[in-house]
Parts: sequence; structure tokens; C-alpha cells
Amino acid sequence: MDFELSDEEAAIQQAARDFATKVLTPLAAKVDRDHKISRDTLQQMADLGFMGIITPEEYGGAGFSNFLLALIQVEINRGCAATGVTMSVHNSLCQGPINKFGTPEQKKKYLPRLTTAEWIGAYSLSEPGSGSDAGALICTAKRDGKHFIMNGEKNFITNGGFADLYVVFARTHPDKTLKTKGISAILVERETKGLRVGKDEHKMGIRGSSTTTLAFDDARVPVENLLGAEGDGFKIALATLDGGRIGIACQALGIAEAALAAAVKYATERRQFDRPIADFQAIQWKLANMATDIDAARLLIYRAAKLRDAGLPHTKEASMAKLFASTMCNDHVNQALQVHGGNGYIRDFPIERLWRDAKITEIYEGTSEVQRIVIARNVVTGK
Repeated sequence: MDFELSDEEAAIQQAARDFATKVLTPLAAKVDRDHKISRDTLQQMADLGFMGIITPEEYGGAGFSNFLLALIQVEINRGCAATGVTMSVHNSLCQGPINKFGTPEQKKKYLPRLTTAEWIGAYSLSEPGSGSDAGALICTAKRDGKHFIMNGEKNFITNGGFADLYVVFARTHPDKTLKTKGISAILVERETKGLRVGKDEHKMGIRGSSTTTLAFDDARVPVENLLGAEGDGFKIALATLDGGRIGIACQALGIAEAALAAAVKYATERRQFDRPIADFQAIQWKLANMATDIDAARLLIYRAAKLRDAGLPHTKEASMAKLFASTMCNDHVNQALQVHGGNGYIRDFPIERLWRDAKITEIYEGTSEVQRIVIARNVVTGK
């Protein structure tokens, strides 16, 4: 499997790196403090093609590969993890299923608005009573002529507060014995009557990203907004999450890269006992371990993205990338903070924010425990 970057890929990666360095990194502390990402920032990313990375050019997207999506996501998250997850959900969890399962009419209607950041997209699977057990969702969408009547509640919806379009998973068949086969995916516009967007959650990390609940109270959604076939929603959700997990692995890698850079900078500038602390073996070993695991995570991500581009099975590989990258990220951001000593515990240094941002990568889009279940099932059964 060839991971050598083409000239075009290297140039696009550099453009993302430059944007992260010049625009996102200087804004990251303000985004965290204000709990808000500027729409102007998202528009700048759209102008670079970063808000429609894998969407075909005919719908206004960049038409890039999942491999390039991964390269860009790592750089954006290195600059600001809150902005990174906003972009990731918009690209992979919203546009991804529309690209793969949408009708020509749905693609023409929604994708051009999403790729230009006129609209922001979100993905709505989790409910108060169904997180890891997504098949237990109880949100309903009952057919009534030319509409679905939707009732229920969704929670932990990334981009929820300012999204214009939601990919919502609901039970379209009342027979609970059908279990996951009774679930469908439906495209719901923000202005839908009967849809109420809840308040933003106050989170420990990635504070600039919007996380809300959604409440459906007899919300009427046109039948033509059904995404894919009725009853295929759970399959669509899982197929979409494979890409999303690669995205969160990229987020973890980006955060870890930022933490390593901060640790190296601090260790070379901070002096104790008449020398930089980078001269001490205890510090050097921490940096060596960080650098090694960061490269290992990168290779796992590259493999998963390449398999996805080739249309080959990659559920196990996406879970491996997400599990390893998120675990590595949390371990090494903690060590990078340790390198900073007491200074790492105050907000004057970015490592404090990186430490808070890191934790979520082990939780959303499938906890580390769920990733191990997915990997083990594949190892045992090959499925």
C-alpha cells in the first residue's frame, strides 16, 4: 500500500497546514473561551474546498479522496480541534451518506449548499436512551401520505446549534421485532415545523463546537427526504460511521501533533539546573514515545483511508485507527502537559486546552470499548 504523497496531495496538505497555522491556531483559545466558531472561519475553509472535500465537483465539491480528507483533517485539528470536528461531521457524516445513498434530486438540492458552507450539516443518531446501542433508538417517523410524522429526541448532536440540515435516524416501522431493520435515514431541514433545537451543552473540551439536543414533536418531513431505502437506516449509519471514525482518528492525531510541538518548544526553552530540560533523559524519552506513537497512528489512518477509497472492507481498520489514535492522544497529551510542569495546568499555555480536547476522541463516534468489540468480532468471525 503506497502512502507516498503526489505533488497535488502534498500541496493541498501544505495549504491546510498553512491555514491551520496562520488562522486556526491564533483563534483556538478564543474559540474555546467564547464557545463559538465564527461562520467566517467556516466560509474561509469552504473557499479552500475544505467544506466539500469528498463531494464530487458536479455538486460544487472538491472531489478529493478519503485519503486527502484525512490529510486535511489532521492539519485542521492540529490548529483547532473544535473547528476540526465541525468540519469532519459536515464532510463525512452529513455529505458522506448523501453522496453514497442520496437520490439525484437530493444531491442537487443539498450538496451545493453544503459544499459552499451556505448550509452546515449534522448527523443525528444518538438518543438519551441509546448511545453505544444505537439500534435501541426510539425516535419514530410514521408515514402519513406524502410525509413522515416524526416524534422523539436526539442528543449529543455535533453542529446541532447552527446546522441547517440533519441526517436523522428514526424508526419507520412500528414492529419492534424488526429491531435495526425498522430504522430509516431521513434528511431533515432546520426550518421544519415541529423540530426544536435545544441549548448548547457546556462541555469539558472542544468547547467551540456546537453540541445540542433535537426534539421532534409531530414534525412533518416530506417522504422524498428519505435517504436510501426504507429500513436501511442502520446499515447507512454504520457505513457512515466507518468514515467518521477515520475522521476522529485524524482529530486525535492532530491534537497529539500539536501537543508534541508544544512539548518540544517548552522543553527547549525551559531551563533547569543550567540547561534546557530537553537535555534530560526523562524528558527525551517522553518526546521519543510521543513521536513514535504519532507515526504509528498516522500509518493506521492512512491504511483505513486508502481501503475506503478502494471500496474495500475497512470497518476493522477504521476502528483500529480510531482506537489507537485516541488512546495514544490521551496518553501523550497528558505526558506533554507533564513536560510543562505547573505551567501546563494554567490556560496561558495551549497544552491545557489540548488536554481537555483530547478526551472526547475516546468517546464519540464509538467509545474505545465499542471499537474493541468491533475489532474483536472481526478477528474472531472475519465480519
